[in-house]
Amino acid sequence: MNLLPIDPAAKTVWRITAALGWGAAALAAAVVDAALFFGGGGPFPPGLLTAGALAAGALHLAFVPARYRAWAYALDDDALRVEHGVLTRVRTVVPLRRVQHLDVTQGLVEREYGVGTLVVHTAGTRDATVSVPGLPYAEAERLRDAVQAHVLDDAV
Repeated sequence: MNLLPIDPAAKTVWRITAALGWGAAALAAAVVDAALFFGGGGPFPPGLLTAGALAAGALHLAFVPARYRAWAYALDDDALRVEHGVLTRVRTVVPLRRVQHLDVTQGLVEREYGVGTLVVHTAGTRDATVSVPGLPYAEAERLRDAVQAHVLDDAV
């Protein structure tokens, strides 16, 4: 079974959301740095928290292409297969007979770029939710409908 890559727009979505998140963290760190500086000093040199947040954000952004290349998925007759992970490779096989329900989610930035996330909820407690991000929205809906059709066929 050949695994399919996710949509390249996922890289842009991940970059934007990472930049927004780390930008907010850097702003908060700058406020703390300023308060410590003007409040008589603190345990860290001035600007260290801000620099750390900016460095962590830059590192996160640098990993986006590798993260994108690591994601792949496939749907066959009896299972959904998902692979991801840059440092730790994770290969998940979701037997379709274990599927409880399905969601297709789409955040604000994802909506702008036409991608979404297929969320598969399975029976059991350990790793009971499997997500496939960065799918073209129509493909996420098609996968959801295909899995749902299989689940309904098995139930009859």
